Amino acid sequence: MSAEDEQKTRAERARAIGLFRYQLIREAADQRHSTKERGRMIRAIADAEHTDPFGRRVRVSRQTLDRWIRDWRAGGFDALVPSPRQPSMRTPVEVMELAVALRRENPDRTAAGIRRILRAQLGWSPDERTLQRHFTRLGLTRADTTTATVFGRFEADRPNELWTGDALHGPHVGGRKTYLFAFIDDHSRALVGYRFGYAEDTVRLAAALRPALASRGVPAGIYVDNGSAFVDAWLLRACAKLGIKLTHSTPGRPQGRGKIERVFRTVRDQFLVEITGEPGHPGRHQVSDLLELNRLFAAWAETSYHRTVHSETGQPPLARWSAGGPFPLPAPAALTEAFLWEERRTVTKTATVSLHSNTYQVDPGLVGRKVELLFDPFDLTTVEVRLDGVPHGTAVPHHLGRHAHPKARPETPPAPPVSTGINYARLLDTAHQAELAQRVNYAALAGNNGRNGGDGEIPGQLDLLTGEETTQETAR
Repeated sequence: MSAEDEQKTRAERARAIGLFRYQLIREAADQRHSTKERGRMIRAIADAEHTDPFGRRVRVSRQTLDRWIRDWRAGGFDALVPSPRQPSMRTPVEVMELAVALRRENPDRTAAGIRRILRAQLGWSPDERTLQRHFTRLGLTRADTTTATVFGRFEADRPNELWTGDALHGPHVGGRKTYLFAFIDDHSRALVGYRFGYAEDTVRLAAALRPALASRGVPAGIYVDNGSAFVDAWLLRACAKLGIKLTHSTPGRPQGRGKIERVFRTVRDQFLVEITGEPGHPGRHQVSDLLELNRLFAAWAETSYHRTVHSETGQPPLARWSAGGPFPLPAPAALTEAFLWEERRTVTKTATVSLHSNTYQVDPGLVGRKVELLFDPFDLTTVEVRLDGVPHGTAVPHHLGRHAHPKARPETPPAPPVSTGINYARLLDTAHQAELAQRVNYAALAGNNGRNGGDGEIPGQLDLLTGEETTQETAR
């Protein structure tokens, strides 16, 4: 692996670690918790095992969690990202060999237990994380002995405490399949964000989530599944920037997703049953395009679904959600920053960077440095350049091969081709019939029952055997 690849890998690992730390502390760092409540939450987090970004089961001490909370409050998400510097081996080889021997001697020993043995034997020991990483590299991991979890019914205590998001397959419109991205408020069951699109991707997900945040406020948490659109790095970045705790359901264990599945069933039974994108369905409204589909769905959601008493809550969803308001809305600048996409590139010797077939000129002082490029996926003409989070101006387009990100496909279907009005099969049939009419007399083929001399021959008709026309004499 080249030095550039190693640097890129370290930077990606550092950001993954920052997201892991953020997800651990986000709920406990909420200013609304009292000191006692925060203490209980920190102790619960420290007592539990967690899966880090690299698939390892780890524990985090209370002191470390408190330090991460202080860092996050002081510097935001970027303060949780460790510096991607080149690691160096600081622990003597002899100590690590002794730790490995202790693990192999008794595989049930934990990293914390081995750390205590080393301190008793040598007077000091590497920290638990260092030992655990070393054991993982050597394949000396302990078997997971977690017990099954019992799930009960859950409902958020207040509006905007938890949103749940998912995607629903919709009708075909304009010859293309549609997908509905929707988010519901767990407490009220209100549809806080929704939008139909032609693809089940991150761009269409953002088109549903961003207006929801701008108009309904920022929730404390969002709960989604592990679909490709929901695990994209942009969603993690957006939630981290806005202070939202993003949680993914465990694959194969969709507990907690029953509410949005029930809402989707209502969408099918009350809205989609009245809608079609193709002709030939009497009693259904034929939707002409995606714009009309979204307009009709908004009308149904706001005038019917939101105003109908919910069978479980006993209140209309919109009324129950509004009772918890007013909700603070995010600043437009913060929302724009959260929904920018980010990619990393190394500045060439000519002070340029490439991004999706485009070339941009940047500050010559950044030559050889790995910079972050932030952009709107629908507009690649404007790209902001940052180095370790510090702005370094806007990249100047040098060569533009595309104006939008490859994932930002247009929602408008291509116009149908103009009809020429030419029916080739009919042209061939007409020509063939004209040729037969000139060469063959069908009445002669059918016979004339002895008329014209009684032998069935008609003067002037083509003789099928000789290819010559018959005369009156030959006919007799």
